[in-house]
Amino acid sequence: MSLQTRYDPQNIFARIIRGDARCYTIYEDDEVLSFLDLYPQSTGHTLVIPKRSAAVNLLDVDTAALCRVMTVAQRLARVIVDELQPDGVQLAQFSGAAAGQTVFHIHVHLVPRYVGQRMGIHAAREADHGELAELQARLVRRLAASSLP
Repeated sequence: MSLQTRYDPQNIFARIIRGDARCYTIYEDDEVLSFLDLYPQSTGHTLVIPKRSAAVNLLDVDTAALCRVMTVAQRLARVIVDELQPDGVQLAQFSGAAAGQTVFHIHVHLVPRYVGQRMGIHAAREADHGELAELQARLVRRLAASSLP
């Protein structure tokens, strides 16, 4: 898939937005959806996507949608840090297959990083769904209790 790939309304994120595929939602509003990655690189790996933008990558997303995604990503990074106490947080966005993009709906990754723990290979192993559900509940509670904008 090149940088000029056309948007496929059947991609997994579009299906999640429509409710046709399962996810572990952390945050949702009219513009943005955030959920745990089913194939995490570390505990707490979270994805943030625009809901109304049929953009494939950074080059074709409208600025307002991108700004909203980044605002939510910052808020969620704070919640992840408060709850999971990682040593760092990696923010990543891949545009085009050559850059590592595998789902062609614009999204950003929030990957908690822990000293001494190697980051897993993305999509190498599906997470345990019970663990994802428990982590989802913890993060949603932390988010609800936060006073973050």
